[in-house]
Amino acid sequence: MKVTTTIAAFSILSALSFGAFAAQPVTQDQAKNLQSVGMVSVSGVAGAPTDIRQALSDKADEQGAKAFRVIEVRQEGNYHATAEIYQ
Repeated sequence: MKVTTTIAAFSILSALSFGAFAAQPVTQDQAKNLQSVGMVSVSGVAGAPTDIRQALSDKADEQGAKAFRVIEVRQEGNYHATAEIYQ
């Protein structure tokens, strides 16, 4: 249940923009038009879903990605999330 709620929260937050140059979250349909360049993950993130989204965006930026799609989120005390990154 927590995972479902967290994924739903990520989906809603995916519509928000957090900077002109930061990697932007995309939906599965939007990702179909992009080229996948790998995966990133973050672990041990405490806080709100927006903190996790920002951490994924930062990791995607480090890899030179323009966009990312969250594919897995779980909470085991702290959050762990994985995203596919795109050019």
